[in-house]
Amino acid sequence: MTLNLTPTARRATSLAGLCDGAVHLPGDDGYDAGRLPWNVAIDQRPAAVALPRTVADVQAVVRAAAAAGLRVAPQSTGHNAGPLFAQGLDDVVLVRTERMRGVTIDPTRRIARVEGGALWTDATEPAADHGLAALHGSSPDVGIAGYSLGGGIGWYARQLGLASNSLTAVELVTADGEHVRADSTQNRELFWALRGGGGNFGVVTALEFRLYPIETAYAGMLVWDRDQAERVLRRWADWAPEAPDVVTTSFRFLNLPPLPAIPEPLRGRSLVVIDGAVLGSDDEACSMLRLLRGLDPEIDTFGRVPARSLTRLHMDPEGPTPAVSDGTLVGELADATVDTILEQVGPGSTSSLLAAELRQLGGALRRAPEGHGALATIDAAYAVFAVAVAATPEMAMQGQLDAHQLTAALEPWSTGRSYLNFAENEVDARTGYGESAWLQLKGIRSAYDPDDRFVANHRVPRLFEDGRVTD
Repeated sequence: MTLNLTPTARRATSLAGLCDGAVHLPGDDGYDAGRLPWNVAIDQRPAAVALPRTVADVQAVVRAAAAAGLRVAPQSTGHNAGPLFAQGLDDVVLVRTERMRGVTIDPTRRIARVEGGALWTDATEPAADHGLAALHGSSPDVGIAGYSLGGGIGWYARQLGLASNSLTAVELVTADGEHVRADSTQNRELFWALRGGGGNFGVVTALEFRLYPIETAYAGMLVWDRDQAERVLRRWADWAPEAPDVVTTSFRFLNLPPLPAIPEPLRGRSLVVIDGAVLGSDDEACSMLRLLRGLDPEIDTFGRVPARSLTRLHMDPEGPTPAVSDGTLVGELADATVDTILEQVGPGSTSSLLAAELRQLGGALRRAPEGHGALATIDAAYAVFAVAVAATPEMAMQGQLDAHQLTAALEPWSTGRSYLNFAENEVDARTGYGESAWLQLKGIRSAYDPDDRFVANHRVPRLFEDGRVTD
């Protein structure tokens, strides 16, 4: 039963009954559960929440929202819900695609087809049964659509590039309620925009992407106590720029809570960790890792493992989690950069951050592949991502302060660009693209969403808004 509806929410009552009754307004029994994003620190309160099961459901919601003068925000999991929330959701129908999780694997063509709400674990497991791997992320419960539309950096990225450029087709419901397919032969401009341009162009109902013949990888982690951070970080900073493209690693400072779910040797400790994967032989991998192993890690789990295990290599939290974060891209790890990082999160630091991560970029991420999408490359050496648990308002405030303090301290080495999948606060979306790509994205947004129907976490504006040319 709906209670105390605002005038805007009252207009949303026209959507009642759609999606077999799975449209919830404020006050309805299913509203609070439906609006809850993966990052439960974000209190998103839209005018309505719709949970479609079919393409026809999505079309009906988009058309009804337009008729009611409401906007539409597609969302699968809500891992990157902060920038969406910051734009205001009072007049927005949140379309949660979590009930659309069908997956089909074509092992002959090496293509996966997934519905718009599928998670990475939905695709990586059946693909692995055929000896195939996708360019998945570092967590099994991240939504494939949001990850892929925004770029997608995984454990094979330096060898195989961004996940967005392995997309072969996207199906979506556009602002006029039509269901279209975009690929290399039809709606080609839209297909270009979707590969890196995020959720600005419609509600994605299905994606198709290439799979790769990867059955195993030489992968794992090296672990030291945080008091070893300086020598380990300086060695990694020397090693990473010269490392072959077949290896992708991450360096993290971790402050692990004393929780039973964390393995006993790591529980409640402050650590530095290098984890990653090598797409090469055991001998090649051992040769690449020799310098890092020479630092005598306390724990060394690197070895030949099934590719399907890599979705959990990073030990990212699964399930709804309250978090605050900040990120940046840096061009180098000079001695002064390392000094700054150590001052912020190294030995003796009182930072509240759960993790401060530097993800190794370069390799294929700096080379634009033929037929690429809107996000062709990431022209940076490292992606920095700082995250803190936000279980209370006080923890959220301190964690956000500490995360921003780290990225602000690294400003002298920043590239001035953003990797928007790691930007969980509101940023200028222009910083995610080159000037030409940004102009093209605005033009395509204008063509496919002239009435500004869709709300994405990182907004691409139309070319002309409020009588002016947009930046």
